[in-house]
Amino acid sequence: MRDVHSTEYSFKPKDALLGAQMLFVAFGALVLVPLLTGLDANVALFTAGAGTLVFQVITRGRVPVFLASSFAFIAPIIYGVQTWGIPATMCGLFGAGVLYMIISLLVRIFGVGMLRRILPPVVTGPVIMVIGLVLAPVAVHMAMGRTGDGSAWLVPSATAMIIAGVALVTTVFASLLGRGWIKLIPILLGIVAGYTTSLVLDFTGFTAATQAVFDPGQLPNWTGTALIGFDAVAKAPLLAVPNFVFPEWSAEALLFIVPVAIAPAIEHFGDILAIGGISGKDYVKDPGIQRTMLGDGVATSLAATLGGPPNTTYSEVSGAVALTRAFNPAIMTWAAITAIVLAFVGKLGAILSTIPTPVMGGIMILLFGAITVIGINTLVRAGNDLMLPRNLAIVAIILVVGIGGMTFDMVVVKLGGIGLAGIVGVVLNLVLPCKDCNDPLPDEISPAGPDHRTDL
Repeated sequence: MRDVHSTEYSFKPKDALLGAQMLFVAFGALVLVPLLTGLDANVALFTAGAGTLVFQVITRGRVPVFLASSFAFIAPIIYGVQTWGIPATMCGLFGAGVLYMIISLLVRIFGVGMLRRILPPVVTGPVIMVIGLVLAPVAVHMAMGRTGDGSAWLVPSATAMIIAGVALVTTVFASLLGRGWIKLIPILLGIVAGYTTSLVLDFTGFTAATQAVFDPGQLPNWTGTALIGFDAVAKAPLLAVPNFVFPEWSAEALLFIVPVAIAPAIEHFGDILAIGGISGKDYVKDPGIQRTMLGDGVATSLAATLGGPPNTTYSEVSGAVALTRAFNPAIMTWAAITAIVLAFVGKLGAILSTIPTPVMGGIMILLFGAITVIGINTLVRAGNDLMLPRNLAIVAIILVVGIGGMTFDMVVVKLGGIGLAGIVGVVLNLVLPCKDCNDPLPDEISPAGPDHRTDL
C-alpha cells in the first residue's frame, strides 16, 4: 500500500497539509532572497512552486525535493539590480539556467566525471568563498542600520544593533540547540524574533527616544520614530497577481552573472547524493543527474522570465524529509501548489516588506559568513594540497580577482567581480598543467553547498 513513506509518486488530497508543512520549512529562506535583493517575494513564491512542478515533470516525479530561491546568486542580483535594473538582471539569471542545461547535456554525453574535470573543488571552493566575502560589507552595513551600500542611515545604530543581535543570536541558537522542526527553520525563527523585538521597541517608545538624540554624522538621515508601519499592509489588496517582471537583453548582465552558476551547478550533484542517501535511492542513476540538472536549469530560467530569483534544491526540506520519512515526491507537489496559492495573497508581500533592515542584516552576518566557510570546507574535504603551485595559483587568483573587484572591459561589455573570478578559475583549471593533482572523485564532493542553510 502506498503512503508518504513510499518513494513512489502518489498524489493524494490527504497529503496537502504535509506539503504545506514542507513549504513552511523553506519559507524563511525562500523569501529572504527577494527581501535582500529587491525582488518581489510573491513572485519568488510563485516561481518556487512553478519551478518545483517543472522539475518534477522533467525528473518524472522521482525525486522528493523542493526548489526555491538560491542564496548563491544574492551578490550578483544585488549588484545587477543596482547597476542595470531588474529586467536586465533577469537576462543574466536566465542565462544561468541555460548554463545548467548545457552542463546537463554534457553530462549526458560525457558522464558525471565531466563535472570533476571542469569544476573541481579547487575552482568551486574559492568561488563560493568569494560569493560570501563580497557581500560581507552589505551585511555589516544593514546590521548597523544603514543601507546596503552604507550611504545613508535607515535606523539609529543603537536600535539597529539590538534588533540585529536578537535576530542573529536566535538564528544561531535555533540551529545549535533546536530539536525536530525547530532545527529546520532557524532563519524563520530569527526573522520572527527580530521582528517581535522591533515591535516591542516601537511600543515602549525606545525607537522614538533613540531617534530623537541620534547623530547621523555626514550621512543622510532617513531614520524614523517607528521601525514598523502597517499603512502599506492596510492598503494592499487581499488577493493580487504577483508583480511579474520580464527580462530585457543585457550582454553585461549575462556575462557577469552566468559564471556564478558554476558553483551551485556542481553542488547540485551533492544535493542529489544527499536526498538519495536520505530516501535510500540512487537518483544519480534514476532519473539521472542529467535530468535533475536539466530540471534545475529549466526552473531557474522559468523563474527569470517572471522576475523571480534562481531556483535550487533546498536542504531544509531534505532535512524535513529525513525527519518525517515522507519520501513520496507528490508531497512536494502539494508544497509547490501551496506556494503558488500564497503568491496571490497581496497582503503577504506587504507584511514582508515591513521587516526592518537590521533584522535582515543580523541574519546576513551569519549567512554570508557561512557561505564563505562552506567554500573553505569544500577545499578541506577535497584534501587538496593548496601549497602545490597549480592549486595555489588557481585559488589565489580567484580570491583576489573576486574580492578585489577586478574588472575587464571587453568594449561591448564589462566583466568583473564574482563572474570574472568564476571564468578565470575555470580557464586556469583547464589550461594549467595538472601535475601532482589530488582532486577528489565526484562521489567525494561534499553535499553541503551555498544553499544549505540547515548547516547554519
